[in-house]
Amino acid sequence: MSLPQIIQIHTMLELQDSMNTKVNADWREQNFAWYRAIWIECAEMLDHHGWKWWKHQEMDREQMMLELIDIWHFGLSILILRGDDAESVCKDLTIGLSDSIHMDFPEQLEAFTEDVLHTKSFDARRFGGLMKSVGLEFEELFRSYVGKNVLNMFRQDKGYKEGTYIKIWDDKDDNEWLVEILQKLDLAAEGLAGLVYSALDEAYPD
Repeated sequence: MSLPQIIQIHTMLELQDSMNTKVNADWREQNFAWYRAIWIECAEMLDHHGWKWWKHQEMDREQMMLELIDIWHFGLSILILRGDDAESVCKDLTIGLSDSIHMDFPEQLEAFTEDVLHTKSFDARRFGGLMKSVGLEFEELFRSYVGKNVLNMFRQDKGYKEGTYIKIWDDKDDNEWLVEILQKLDLAAEGLAGLVYSALDEAYPD
């Protein structure tokens, strides 16, 4: 991975810590079962891939990628809790994603899930293999992760928990607004998360 990608991993670690802190200021001491959240997402991803031999099914790649983004959130949380400095975590993830394990998707997903259940941790190499299986490039991972993280923060700040948040404005869902905003921004720009948030805030109805 290049230096910009290492910087992007560092950015995602910071964003994940911020989001977890917003949900629970003492999240590091709560011993949440992040690994359980991961294997639940794995089961949902297999459904989107299709596995039922007794009925017609079509693979939904977009939904599979969304499940991978969710798993990435939980994986980053596990790695943050490991207590290593950010540089070490970035290095481990860089090596892991570039040296990924690749095999038939259902078997690969089951191996990843088995490892998560056994270790209650997160294996970047196995995750990288899943990314390759569904065609999720790192830049797409970064863009989707930052977008979803910032949108979640924006929703909280605008009254999501209180029920006052407006999800649709000018006949467009907030996710559609997010996609448009991300398409216009330079993903390598410094302070990308702040730029996304500002764009959402500017578009959001007063």
